[in-house]
Amino acid sequence: MWHKIADFIIRFRLILVAIVVLSTAFMAYEGSKIELSYQMARILPPNDPTEKEYQDFRKLFGEDGSVMVIGWEDSKMFEINKFRDWTNLAQRIKDTKGIKNVMSLGHLYKVVRNDSLSRFDFVPLLKGLPTTQAEADSIKKQVGDLPFYEGLVLNSKTNATLIVITFNEKELNSSRRITIVQDIREMAREFEEKHNTSLHYSGMPYIRTVIMKKISGEMQLFMGLAVLVTGFILWAFFRSLRLTMVSIGVVLIGVVFSVGILQLFGYKITALTGLIPPLLIVIGVPNCVFLLNKYQAELKSHSDKLKAIREMVVQVGLSIFLANATTAIGFGVFYFTNSALLVEFGIVASICVMITFVLCLVLLPITLYYMDVPKARHLRHLDGKWAMGFLHKVDYLVHHRRRAIYIAMVIVIAISAYGMTKIKAIGYVVDDLPKDDPIYVDLRFFESNFNGVLPFEVMIDTKQPNGVFGNQAKTLYKIKALQNELASYKEFSKPISAVEASRFLYQAYRGGNGKYYVLPGVLELSKLTDYVKSEQGGAQQLNTFLNKDRSITRVSFQMADVGSERIKELIKEIRPKVDSIFSPDQYKVSLTGHSLVFLKSNDYLLGNLYESLLIAIVLIALVGMVLFRSVSIILLSKLPCLIPLALTAGIMGYFGIYFKPTTILVFSITFGIASDGTVYFLTRYRQEIYQRGRTPSEAITQSIFGTGLSMIYTAAILFCGFAIFAASSFGGTAAMGVMVSITLLVAMCTNLILLPALLLSIAKRQGKDVLPS
Repeated sequence: MWHKIADFIIRFRLILVAIVVLSTAFMAYEGSKIELSYQMARILPPNDPTEKEYQDFRKLFGEDGSVMVIGWEDSKMFEINKFRDWTNLAQRIKDTKGIKNVMSLGHLYKVVRNDSLSRFDFVPLLKGLPTTQAEADSIKKQVGDLPFYEGLVLNSKTNATLIVITFNEKELNSSRRITIVQDIREMAREFEEKHNTSLHYSGMPYIRTVIMKKISGEMQLFMGLAVLVTGFILWAFFRSLRLTMVSIGVVLIGVVFSVGILQLFGYKITALTGLIPPLLIVIGVPNCVFLLNKYQAELKSHSDKLKAIREMVVQVGLSIFLANATTAIGFGVFYFTNSALLVEFGIVASICVMITFVLCLVLLPITLYYMDVPKARHLRHLDGKWAMGFLHKVDYLVHHRRRAIYIAMVIVIAISAYGMTKIKAIGYVVDDLPKDDPIYVDLRFFESNFNGVLPFEVMIDTKQPNGVFGNQAKTLYKIKALQNELASYKEFSKPISAVEASRFLYQAYRGGNGKYYVLPGVLELSKLTDYVKSEQGGAQQLNTFLNKDRSITRVSFQMADVGSERIKELIKEIRPKVDSIFSPDQYKVSLTGHSLVFLKSNDYLLGNLYESLLIAIVLIALVGMVLFRSVSIILLSKLPCLIPLALTAGIMGYFGIYFKPTTILVFSITFGIASDGTVYFLTRYRQEIYQRGRTPSEAITQSIFGTGLSMIYTAAILFCGFAIFAASSFGGTAAMGVMVSITLLVAMCTNLILLPALLLSIAKRQGKDVLPS
C-alpha cells in the first residue's frame, strides 16, 4: 500500500500542491475570523449536579460573576478633596456604557419611611458633592450610622473601601468587556497619580479579562518561540537552511488549519485551545525529522533521489502514521470527559495532529523531488560520533546488562510510587499566577479587608408560594441562623440577603437609629408588610433576592480563594448545619456560585484523568495490534510509556506541584506522544523480523541504529519545544511544559533501552536467539 501512496504523491504532485494551497487559503480566511472566548470556561458537564444547580441559580438570579471591585485603603478617605475625587471616579465609571450599577461611598442610599404612601423610599445619601470638610465629615457619620454597608463597601477597622461595579451581562460575555476594564483602569490611574496612592482591582470580570489578555499574548509568544526553537534545532542537526525552512513551513500550514478548524467548529480561543498552534509545531516537526533522516540515509546508500523519496515514504510512512495516531488518541480521549473545555481542545488537537501528518507526508516528498540532492556535508550528521557512541552503548546494555536495566526500572518505579503518594489535588482561582502578580496581590488585599471577592451563593427553595415570608416568616429566621453559623468562618464575607434587607428596612421603620439594624420579632416584622406590598421603593430592592412568587431566595456571600481542598472541607462542615436548619423534607437548599463550581471542577478533572488515561492505554494498545498479535509484547511495550508518567507524577509529589487543570493534562498528552517512540521502534523491529528474516538480536541492533538517531533528534525537539511553555506567566502552564519535557526525555530513554531489553527477554522465553551476532 505504501508503495502506491509514494507513487501517487509523486505522480499527482501538482494537483496535490494545488489542493493544499487552496485549502490553506480557505482555512486562513476562516481563521481570520477567530475570536477569544469571553465566557466563563465550562469544565463540569451539563448533567453534573453542581453544574445543574449553578445553571438553575443563573436562570433565576442571573450571572453571579458580574462584579468588579476597586479597593482603596486610606485613613483620610473622607478628606474633602479625596472624597470628591473618589466619588467622581465612581460616577464616571457608572456613566460608562456597559455598566449596570455602581456602589461606592458616594453612591449609597438610606431608607426613609414614607407613611403617606405606606412604603419605604430609597434616598441617595449624597445629594451633591460636599463643598466643605464639615459636609464630608457629616457624610462619614451618616455612613457610620448605616451598619448595612459595613463590610460591603467599607471596613472602618482597616480604613478600606470599595467601588463595587456591576457589568451588564451582554457586555460581560463579549469583547466589549476588555475595553470597559481598560477604560476603568485608565480612570482609576488618574486618581492614583493625583493622590499618590495605589488602588487594588479584582472581581471575576477583571480577573477573566486580564487572564484572557495574557493568554492572547502568550499564544503569540509561544508561536514565535516554537518556530525559533524547533527551527534552530533542525538547522543544528541537518545544517541545511532549506530543509529547516521547508519543515517549519509545512507545520505552519498545519497551524493555519488548526485555527481554521476552530472557527469552522464554532469554537473560540480559550486557555487550552490557545495552546494548539504551538503544540502542533512541536509535535509536527518530528514527522519531518524521521522522513528527512530516512531520505538522507537512502541517498547516502545509493544516491538515487527518486528511489530515496519512495523508500522514505514506504519505510517510514506506516510508523509515523501510527505514531501520529497514538498522539491523536492522547488528545482525543478528552472527548470522553463530557467537559466542553476539554472536548473542544481534544477534538481539534487530535484532528490537527493527523492533518499535520498528512501535510508532512505529502509536501515533504514533493518538495524534495524539486530540490537538489543534498551535499556531503549535509549528510555528516548521520555518522555523528556522539550519537553513534551513545547508540553503541545502548546496544551493549540491552544485550548484556538487561538485569541491571530491570533493577533500575524497579528502583525508579518504587521511588516514583512513593512520590505519587505525596501529590495533592488542589486548585485555586488564581494559583496559576506568580505570587507577585498584581492580580494575586490585589486578591489578597480584598481577602484581608473584605474576606474575598469570589461569589458563593446559597439558594433556598421553600417549595411553596410566598414561602420566604409566610408561616410567620419562619424562613427568614432560619436564614438568620444560617448567617450566624457562617459568620464564624473567616473565609466568608458579610452576606447580602432578604434578612439584611429586612434589617435595613426595620432600621428605617424605627427612625434610622443604628441600634435597630436587627431582624425584629414576628409582630414587629409583620408591621413592615404594608410597606413592602408595592413594587416600588423598599419592595423593589427586596425583590432582587427573590423569585417572582417569593418561594425561592438567595443569600449572597463573597469568599476567599481558599482552594479546592478547603472548599471540600467547608462544604462538608456546612452541609450538615444547613440541613439541621432547613429540613430537607421542607426545603431544597443549594450551595452554589461561580467559585464553588470553579474549584469543584478541579476534582472533576482529576477523576477524568484516570478515565481518559485508561481509554488512551486501551486504544493505543489496539493500535499495537496492527504490528504484533502477541499479548505479551503489547502489554510490556506499554511499560516504556507508563514509567515516564509515573516518574513525572513522583517528581510532582516530591516538589509539591499540585494536580490542577493544566498539570493534569500532562499525562494523557504525554502518554500519546511517548507512545510514538514505541511505535517507531516496534515498526522497525517488525520489519527486521518479518521482512528481512533477522534473528531477534540482529533485529534489535538494526532497530536501535535505524531509529535511534531520529528518536534522539525528536526527543531533543520535543524537550526544547515543550520547554518554551516554561516562559508562561501561568504557573500551571509553565509546570506543564517542564513536566512534559522531562517525561518525553525519559520516554526516549525507556523506548531505546527498556523496550528492546523487554523484547529480547520475550524472545528468550520463546527459545529464540538473543545474542548479538
